[in-house]
Amino acid sequence: MDANSQIGFALNHIANFNAAMVQMNLHRFWAETLAQPRYADPKRLLRHGFKVYSQHDEDGIIQEIFRRIGTSNRTFVEFGVETGVECNTAKLLIEGWRGLWIEANAQGCKSITAMFDPFLKDGRLALKQSLVTAESINTLIRSADVGGEIDLLSIDIDFNDYWVWKAIEVVKPRVVVIEYNAGLHPPLSLTVPYQPNAAGDGSNFFGASLEALVRLGRSKGYRVVGCNISGSNAFFVRADLCADHFIEPATSEEHYEPPRHFFSFLLAGPQAPKPGPYVAV
Repeated sequence: MDANSQIGFALNHIANFNAAMVQMNLHRFWAETLAQPRYADPKRLLRHGFKVYSQHDEDGIIQEIFRRIGTSNRTFVEFGVETGVECNTAKLLIEGWRGLWIEANAQGCKSITAMFDPFLKDGRLALKQSLVTAESINTLIRSADVGGEIDLLSIDIDFNDYWVWKAIEVVKPRVVVIEYNAGLHPPLSLTVPYQPNAAGDGSNFFGASLEALVRLGRSKGYRVVGCNISGSNAFFVRADLCADHFIEPATSEEHYEPPRHFFSFLLAGPQAPKPGPYVAV
């Protein structure tokens, strides 16, 4: 091996070692966080989080919610999925669910078409390339022949999330996952003003506070049941399904998690994510 190859090998080894250390530190911090008294109650959803295809621990939390309340028609709608390999419904798709993805980015849709071709061809997944606005969302969902009760709605569009959820009428999801701005700590009830064509600019001016979403959810018949470890997504369940399955009270103060966006470095494993399709045996 010549000198340049030796240097390249050493640098690659250092990079792999550093990446492994990041994963170890993330898992150590996660375990230490869950060891705190606040998280001791088994009803606390954060205890059940894990990542398969979600950005953080949402896959595990969604699985636990449906373990408690059951499923209906195993149908989802998610918008803001980017390339599809890191979103809240890819795991459900490979488990046999069906649904609709909406993504504005043309390159993202091209990647989805390539990566998820078997699911698109067998009709389990529908894809719409479109900007999502409060004015367009019901038409977009209806155009995919989706309506009425569905099991899951997931919203992550980095700006107008509050206003789009408020506008949705064509479906009645049993569970809603929606991004919140954890920089706006309870009891602040704030959202960005509605601007149909606006998107996040990388600043902390985006989305809505958890309290604003809790109030909106309550007006639509939903109760907040938890947030994820990174302080990115809040989980709502339709009030008629909650029973005594979740931590009370259903308030922003009880369920708020602070911003821990460094969990974006969390990996499900050493390999790049690929949805298969797998074969159930």
